Amino acid sequence: MDHSHIAAALSAPHGGDASDAAKRGKKRGSYNCGRCGLPKKGHNCTVKTPASTAAATPDSSLSIVSLPSSSAVPSLRQSPSNLGRALSFDDFDEPALVVDRYEPDEKVDSDVFDETNPDLDLDADAGGLPASLMWEVMRRLPPPGLLSAAKVCKGWRDTTKRLWRAVEELKIRVPANVPVRFVASMLQKCPGIVRLSLRMESDFDSTMLACIAFSCPNLECMKILTFDAAIIRINGDELGRFVADKKSLKSLKMEGCSNLGGFVLCSSSLSTLWLSDLHSLSKMVFNCPQLREISLEFSCLENDSTDLKTMIEGLGRSCPRLQNIHIASIRLSHSAVLALTAAQLRGLRMLSLVLGSEITDASVAAIASSYPNLELLDLSGSGVSDSGISMICNVFPDTLTRLLLALCPNVTSSGIQFATFQLPHLEIMDCGMTICDPNTENPTADENNCNLQKTSGVNVHLINQKLIIKHSRLKKLSLWGCTGLDALYLNCPRLIDLNLNSCSNLHPGRLLLQCPNLENVHASGCQDMLIGAIQSQVHDASAEMENHSQSKRLPDGSKRIRVPHLLSEEEFPEPEKKRRKIERQLCNVLLD
Repeated sequence: MDHSHIAAALSAPHGGDASDAAKRGKKRGSYNCGRCGLPKKGHNCTVKTPASTAAATPDSSLSIVSLPSSSAVPSLRQSPSNLGRALSFDDFDEPALVVDRYEPDEKVDSDVFDETNPDLDLDADAGGLPASLMWEVMRRLPPPGLLSAAKVCKGWRDTTKRLWRAVEELKIRVPANVPVRFVASMLQKCPGIVRLSLRMESDFDSTMLACIAFSCPNLECMKILTFDAAIIRINGDELGRFVADKKSLKSLKMEGCSNLGGFVLCSSSLSTLWLSDLHSLSKMVFNCPQLREISLEFSCLENDSTDLKTMIEGLGRSCPRLQNIHIASIRLSHSAVLALTAAQLRGLRMLSLVLGSEITDASVAAIASSYPNLELLDLSGSGVSDSGISMICNVFPDTLTRLLLALCPNVTSSGIQFATFQLPHLEIMDCGMTICDPNTENPTADENNCNLQKTSGVNVHLINQKLIIKHSRLKKLSLWGCTGLDALYLNCPRLIDLNLNSCSNLHPGRLLLQCPNLENVHASGCQDMLIGAIQSQVHDASAEMENHSQSKRLPDGSKRIRVPHLLSEEEFPEPEKKRRKIERQLCNVLLD
């Protein structure tokens, strides 16, 4: 039986001697008032219960959440993390995560989760219910229900304690000004934690890291996200000791790692490593023979002094099983690419080198010659041109399914068309900010007459570009910010998501969308006439799919004719199974 799916929330404990005495009240069998001591018969007591003055609660409460079953708690979709955009670019197909933002109104008694109480028989105080049935009921309770159940009786309280011990995955939101001891109390009640996710709204320091290391001996996955002004205040030596001590740690994802300074990571079990906001690292040593996925995002500050070439050379020597690599840094250059190709990582399938403006077509040639089996290639922000795209198409026609070339100013519509024609297995393509007008910043239509703005003819060869894409497998196409795009013709039967945000020069009369399965069209920042043309085409496609009537041959069998709608309902009812096949979800035109 899987005992990992529960949800619980806890606020700071409170209480004192006065409140405990008041809650105990009179003793059983007494005929006197429990407040003033006078006989109860015919007595109206005017003595009020003294309020507790010993309550000490923090400003904000902790919210602890695991991944419950879909039937227990409604799901809320989280925005994807920016730790590895290319490595998880198709995360819109992943199941949604559950986030609980419940803030408990009433305080929890200090003895609800008292670990000193001995284990009790679940059948003794469970109201006659079998222990297994009581367990299944309580593990599906939402946070307030679980807290209330813990205060009903000893049997129910013991069941909640067992639920805490059975937790394997926790998501903890740590608001600002919450002491570490409250997080420690949560972790100590859940010794079986395997996956831990911390949403830090306060600083994460070495004390918090030591608390996790002590309370979670079997930790396999840890994810730390920073929000607001939260800072990760640990250094590289502390992180290295934590990774070395956790023999079962397989996945580590951390944001806000600007204070590491340098680190040496040694682990025989670590397979996934995501670090972001890195800056000026003096040393980066990875001794992780089982590492298969790594994502390193550096700050965009000009004074970053990290030696990426040396780091990549060491990465190739000590991590021979790498399959996914994502590096985002403005210091990426052709020499770093040569160091990567010299590593000869035979299992490499996903390569993402982002923001390297010095990466050129020569770098593409080196990548193509060393890694011919790539499934994902992300060179966003590089200096690649149409010639580089041609080399990509010649080497990866049978393997490449995701190609991301956003923010590549040297790429034109001809290169994009060639890529879609030569890569038959392509499913995701991002060409945002490639076909751009260098002299115009997001021109918009006049709100009064909705007429298109006219651009100067100085850079007509850069502005008035036409893009024709016909692809049988493409599912997601992104053309955001392509201000130089004038005409767009798409014939993609499997396309479900199209991003046209800020395509301000796209002419409404030169737009043709032949995409019957299209679900979302992003048109924020587009002209009103273009938005109207998009809505008209997607709605016409939906109406055409719904206007389906049967055909019937003439008596001599010479010709098929369309049966009128009224006759088809009366004489030739359409089978229910066939009717279900033509039903489709209406396309959404998103303007936010």
